Amino acid sequence: MLTNTQKKDLRSDAGLASALRVSLARLTRRLRRQAAAHSLTPTQFATLAAVERHSGITPGELAELEKVQPPSMTRVIAALEERGLVARTPHPTDRRQVTVSVTEPALKLLKEERKRKEAWLTQRLKELTPEERAVLRQAAPILEKLSKI
Repeated sequence: MLTNTQKKDLRSDAGLASALRVSLARLTRRLRRQAAAHSLTPTQFATLAAVERHSGITPGELAELEKVQPPSMTRVIAALEERGLVARTPHPTDRRQVTVSVTEPALKLLKEERKRKEAWLTQRLKELTPEERAVLRQAAPILEKLSKI
């Protein structure tokens, strides 16, 4: 629950930015706690999800997309490949490169993890009033837009 001072601070863009940052960070941490005990690190999970969205991506493109250095991405891909979650194949036009794609076990893992997190979030949404859920329905596309700017 916000204090009166915090509500007043929301009137400015800086106050809103601060409140969103804190709230989204907390929500992200809570969602991460829903991950299975045998699950991937947050970096591995994010990489696997990115490979799913961009199947056939090169490690260099993936590093750029995920905003990490290529050697770091190479290590993450190697760990995922070792677990049988991604496969490397020769690049269709550049023999010096490879592309990365997810495997069937990865698709299953991603589906299970998302289902677990969405179940938790669905339960939390039920604790809100219909009006609060309506506000979140309106805010969801705006938050998505912010994530892409």
